[in-house]
Amino acid sequence: MPATPITANEPDPMTLPLYLASQSPRRLQLLAQIGVEPSLLLPGDEEDPEALEAVTPGELPANYVQRVTAAKLRAAVARHRRRGLAPGAILCADTTVALGRRILGKPADAAEAAATLALLSGRTHRVLTAVALQLGRRHWRSLQVSRVSFAVLPPAVIRAYVASGDPFGKAGSYAIQGALAAWVAHIDGSHSGIMGLPLFETAQLLRRAGVETSL
Repeated sequence: MPATPITANEPDPMTLPLYLASQSPRRLQLLAQIGVEPSLLLPGDEEDPEALEAVTPGELPANYVQRVTAAKLRAAVARHRRRGLAPGAILCADTTVALGRRILGKPADAAEAAATLALLSGRTHRVLTAVALQLGRRHWRSLQVSRVSFAVLPPAVIRAYVASGDPFGKAGSYAIQGALAAWVAHIDGSHSGIMGLPLFETAQLLRRAGVETSL
């Protein structure tokens, strides 16, 4: 879909900042790879961002990740307005891991992390990342789906990885850029998408909003 022309009462987006409404350092690093340096637009103490990630019973993974991303964007737009910040484009994303129809979120504790990794061992799962961008009254969305195949994970490897602390705060209880990458047998999709922000799709959205990238 072609970008909507800017109306007379909307500033040129080239002059506007980009706000990243995400607490993920990985997303910030990925944007830096394409020459984009956003301002962070993080939730305040009065907000409960984790509540936005609650799964509705029976919800399919693709529907879930897109719904959560849309909710995060609405919250970010309201936050931007409350704080009286300068006009700009607002970027949000959310990543989930799915095994079949089952959504594997962030582990609550070590036992859940170990159980999740045991489920993924020797199997192929999906990593879904939804991206949403809003500028004024216009918004753009994208969904990227990758498939990741793990070799069989020995129990000792799972125990050591959980003990490292790396699974916590991560959907599916692992990070593709972490030590467990040594057990990833195959990837079909976007490495940056698995990390949390698919750069191809994100760069396309940014360009449609008029935000410059390095290439």
